Amino acid sequence: MPRLLFVHAHPDDETLTCGIAMAHHVAHGDEVHVLTCTLGEEGEVIPPGLAHLEGHPADRLGPFRHGELTQALSRIGAVSHVLGADPARGRLSRYRDSGMVGSPAAARPEAFAAAHLDEVGGLVADVVRELAPDVVVTYDEHGGYGHPDHIQTHRATRRALQLLEEPELPRRTYEIITPLGWAREDRAWLRRADPALLDPSRWWGEQELGDGRPEAPTLVVPAEGDPFAPSVVDDNLVTHVVADEAARAVKNDALRAHATQVIVASEDVHALSNLVAARTTAHEGFRQVDPRTWQPTGRRGSELLD
Repeated sequence: MPRLLFVHAHPDDETLTCGIAMAHHVAHGDEVHVLTCTLGEEGEVIPPGLAHLEGHPADRLGPFRHGELTQALSRIGAVSHVLGADPARGRLSRYRDSGMVGSPAAARPEAFAAAHLDEVGGLVADVVRELAPDVVVTYDEHGGYGHPDHIQTHRATRRALQLLEEPELPRRTYEIITPLGWAREDRAWLRRADPALLDPSRWWGEQELGDGRPEAPTLVVPAEGDPFAPSVVDDNLVTHVVADEAARAVKNDALRAHATQVIVASEDVHALSNLVAARTTAHEGFRQVDPRTWQPTGRRGSELLD
């Protein structure tokens, strides 16, 4: 049975960026694993009824998000691993969410972004040796959008593959990127969309959010000239596209499990705590790279096993 390993920084990153690919390969009988490097303790909590978790001195948000991750991957049918977890000692994760550059979290000794590269790379390498995946997927050098933990996840995965012996390397290695054409099309679609699709009030009203029922947040549609994330690249740089309309319902179901971090406003629209609307599509883009040099291989395909 083919085996795929997706390496991500925080809970919810896996579903937001690779939910279609994971659900697609699970549906085709492949074995999908997700390695998460931190528990996202610095995340901004959306539902008011869970706001007490954000910034809690006992780091209660991390274990809560671990539960969300477990539920989301169960809905997809993937197997969850957390970097450096030690269940026997009650340790859910070895490293902590580093927050953004210059934040107090970044200065903590257990911050993932500050960990020695050989140490974190060695731990990722141990997981790769244990699972022996045919495919490894992680972020590009920008970490998708520049978060320090995403960049460190990219670096740790690269270092892990450098530490492996030749027979231990995966057959295929990919970075997650998005074609510029898709990104432009999605923004144009959002600007034309029925405003009802941008209204999460039905989702918001279903939640038990504490005292009273706050008004649903208003989602913002990106302006035409707003910049794209660094991982949005020229279309011809994308070598593999996983497209599966049936997988979109699975992705949305998994996104709903990440309730602290994601609003699923409709089957077509979701948003994070910044309340910027994003289109939920049925395709995801990747670029195949050499596991040693991280240079593009030039090969093209559809499914990640191509």
